[in-house]
Amino acid sequence: MAARTRADGGRAPGTSVRLKLTLSYAGFLMLAGALLLGAVWVFLLRYVPDRALLLDADGTTPTGVFPVRSDLLRVFAPRAAVVMGFLLVFGLLGGWLLAGRMLAPLTVLTRATRRAADGSLSHRIRLPGRNDEFRELADAFDTMLARLEAHVAEQRRFAANASHELRTPLAVSKALLDVARTDPDRDTGEVIDRLHAVNTRAIELTEALLLLGRANQGTFAREAVDLSLLAEEAAETLLPLAERRGVTVETTGEVTPVNGSRALLLQLTTNLLHNAIVHNLPAGGTVRIDTTAREPEPGTTVLTVENTGGLLTAEQVPRLTEPFQRGTERLHAGDAGVGLGLAIVRTITEAHDGTLTLEPRAQGGLRVTVALPTADAS
Repeated sequence: MAARTRADGGRAPGTSVRLKLTLSYAGFLMLAGALLLGAVWVFLLRYVPDRALLLDADGTTPTGVFPVRSDLLRVFAPRAAVVMGFLLVFGLLGGWLLAGRMLAPLTVLTRATRRAADGSLSHRIRLPGRNDEFRELADAFDTMLARLEAHVAEQRRFAANASHELRTPLAVSKALLDVARTDPDRDTGEVIDRLHAVNTRAIELTEALLLLGRANQGTFAREAVDLSLLAEEAAETLLPLAERRGVTVETTGEVTPVNGSRALLLQLTTNLLHNAIVHNLPAGGTVRIDTTAREPEPGTTVLTVENTGGLLTAEQVPRLTEPFQRGTERLHAGDAGVGLGLAIVRTITEAHDGTLTLEPRAQGGLRVTVALPTADAS
């Protein structure tokens, strides 16, 4: 029978923190009491003589006995022992209660962590009270849970959409093959052309998914890359598409060195330009690409792609970076791609420690800004 993996990593159970704090409080209190008794001895009892007599006025006849050190110790020692015993009981009881009260937020955090480990990410701690170390930890944990929940939900949506998008070309291919088999007189050339188009789309989608996974993992070599040259290369590559759609592409900028993967950054630039060309005016549209190393702040390289097009609402823009989405519509036909363009852009940007900003233009269209750390000149 296979041995079970223990949740605690196989470690033997140890003493609880509450008990350790209790013993620490009690020990500190006992030490303080012992120091106090030691101070009494050092500064008081040691100066009391061992023997002393009271004499009369002429100094020759004893009239009584003065209390000496042994008498004081005999009276003081039992009472000191009682006080030390009281301090021990008081330290243990008070320390146990105080430690429990201090560690109560930690118990709440532990329960929340175990719930998260079991897969429940919807709960939040929302620790009450004033701001302290436990409150900061609880707030940080709530923030982490919110991000994890959003990430898991996004991954689930992505998996569902990817399954749907991959299933569609396979279903179309099966339907075309069924038609060709049941209708021998049908033009095979038409069937082959349609199968080729469907197969090409499936390959493009698979490659886009692989690229997205590669960017998500962040396992790529970094080198010095001039973003302005990549913008020019992307514009040259997509110029035939822009001319076919009647879109004018304008490229401006300066030398903008960044550290990253040339292939991924070229894919980022190409996706942005392709998206700006495809989602543009039916005729007479424009696309502007600009690179700068000065704005919005020193040490930041900015790539801006701005295009004309239809009006976009503030609700539509955040959804544009979701896989397989364009606002509220699906992408399926023509040069529109596989619906992963801006999703790949966002992932590549985050993998390069950058930020992606999408803003709708008042005249219609979209302005996309990618801010990346500038490469070290040294």
